[in-house]
Amino acid sequence: MIIQEYLKDNPFRMLIGCILLNQTHHRQVWPIIDPFFKRFPTPESITENDFEEIRDMIRGAGFYNRRSSSIIKFAKAWQSGFDDVSELPGIGKYAKDSYEIFVNGNKNIDVTDKVLTRYLNGDLIDQEK
Repeated sequence: MIIQEYLKDNPFRMLIGCILLNQTHHRQVWPIIDPFFKRFPTPESITENDFEEIRDMIRGAGFYNRRSSSIIKFAKAWQSGFDDVSELPGIGKYAKDSYEIFVNGNKNIDVTDKVLTRYLNGDLIDQEK
């Protein structure tokens, strides 16, 4: 199971998973996912907490200062609403493609990411936590 599949039932969390995964290996992100969402279960809980706490929780994923800012901006924008996920801060092609696949169930899209390509082709070996 990949992280997006694990989080697919909660689109907000799935997209945060994508922010954490961007330019990072899944082995760095798996240990962060459950503790992060236990501490920050909703968009509102993220915006109510300070940058430093979020930064410290996600340090293991690398780029933690940039990711912390992205997560906070993303959570605030999520609360304001959106027409397309690509409008949200921190959401690029990888996250948009993941949203299409895992939230919208659209597997007929052109992806460029190796893991998403392998997932769609059925070639992906499970990524363990």
